[in-house]
Amino acid sequence: MVGGDVLLPTAIRRSETIRAATLGMEDRNRGRRSGYLRGMRSLPDRSTRSSFWVLALGVGGILLPTSGSAASASGPPNVVLIVADDLGWADIAANNPSTFYRTPNLDRLADSGVRFTQAYAAAPVCSPTRGSIMTGRHPARTKTTDWFGGGRRARLIPADYRRELPLEERTIAECLGDAGYHTFFAGKWHLGPEGRWPEDQGFDVNRGGWTRGGPYGGGKYFSPYGNPRLEDGPRGEHLPDRLARETVDFMAGCGGKPFLAVLSFYSVHTPLLAPEALVETHRSRREALEETTPRWGRERTRKVRLVQDHAVYAAMVETMDRAVGTVLDGLDRLGLSEETVVIFFSDNGGLSTSEGHPTSNLPFRAGKGWLYEGGIREPCIVTTPGGAAGAVCDTPVTSSDLLPTILDLCGVAPDADRPLDGRSIRALLHEPGRRSVPRDLHWHYPHYGNQGGAPSGAIRSGDLKLIEWFEDGRFELFDLAADPGESVDLAAERPDDVRRLAAALAGWRLGIDAVMPRSNPEHEPPAAAND
Repeated sequence: MVGGDVLLPTAIRRSETIRAATLGMEDRNRGRRSGYLRGMRSLPDRSTRSSFWVLALGVGGILLPTSGSAASASGPPNVVLIVADDLGWADIAANNPSTFYRTPNLDRLADSGVRFTQAYAAAPVCSPTRGSIMTGRHPARTKTTDWFGGGRRARLIPADYRRELPLEERTIAECLGDAGYHTFFAGKWHLGPEGRWPEDQGFDVNRGGWTRGGPYGGGKYFSPYGNPRLEDGPRGEHLPDRLARETVDFMAGCGGKPFLAVLSFYSVHTPLLAPEALVETHRSRREALEETTPRWGRERTRKVRLVQDHAVYAAMVETMDRAVGTVLDGLDRLGLSEETVVIFFSDNGGLSTSEGHPTSNLPFRAGKGWLYEGGIREPCIVTTPGGAAGAVCDTPVTSSDLLPTILDLCGVAPDADRPLDGRSIRALLHEPGRRSVPRDLHWHYPHYGNQGGAPSGAIRSGDLKLIEWFEDGRFELFDLAADPGESVDLAAERPDDVRRLAAALAGWRLGIDAVMPRSNPEHEPPAAAND
């Protein structure tokens, strides 16, 4: 394949005999209720498990070059996947040196890996993107297109969707668990009700993942948490720090056996809450700023924040970053840094048009809940053993790419009968500037977001991006290379591109069986204003 970063479904698995012995014939099928903590399996340690990994041959030649695979003679890598909640692209200093927020540990991670400047969430809200990360499949395919609980109506009745990640889906934990990995989840799940929690979707250990999408119980971001999957700590204990320490404790207890640790922060989702001393520090910093630009703009009927100076949000970002540092320090202390893949991603853009409007996504437009770049462009950093360090990659990638990339790095084959919408970007982790196989990226958000966005779809093809608004069939066309802020609509002057991309978007929806919204007969248009 030209470009080398397309996953081929011929990577080697362990033999069924070895897998049966490793798993103790444990049934890992979807739907099994396992409780809070599964029994940890007896696995071969890192010194012996290398014998299970060999170079796979595909049709007509070698599948993967040995120099590009983290699964080497030393054994398959560990994986730490860190997912932030509602963190915008411009909220980290590695992407935005002028940001108001302090993120030294994410800067440190970027210095040791590849920072992707054009990484996208599969949706502008949390649950669909998180499902795409877990499965490698587009939310439109799995019928999980809105945050689980959303259902606003207006001119249209939003598309029906499943309010759970279906148990028949194969998660990254199930894929790696079947290959002998210990699997751990900490933090926000928001992928279904009880019976659909992390322990039901392949994770051996669940610390804090349940139905709700934010820390709304008890002391919220402080203990007592009111979370049925996280024991309360000492009163006042801070949630990001607790989740990071749980992650390090899990890694330390694996005894040299391969692991997948998913640290899924609740931060920086509402409620806007952080340690008061740190908030006061950022209030002082804000007072020292010279205000030179407008603070607010408009996005349809919503005001949108244009300046980063929210003291509480800054403290939330900083405490999340400190928790990332706790995990990175833990890897160093345990001697695991050189044999662990670390991925950092966010589930949607920053919150700029509602619910406190805590951040600005400039230079991008709008934010969470919208298909403009501010709602879907994400911070993404990946480090891998033997990979590039301090590198930048401008190739567009998406959240659905994470599962196939992790499987590729770990030498685990995806299910041949389950199509993936993402593709492995392993080659870009070693050669960030290499030319990749071109592809279009698609979005389908047939819902009204809490943040002001309306039912819409989008396609990015090369540097062109088309947005289709389902209420009135209107199209907007932007050239992201020349206009990353999507301020100049080219639809009227480039009708051929509009027709071409609209047809491609409609064809993709048809092929993936995407569900569309329908007219709302009970909708009453707002009364016309009196002159």
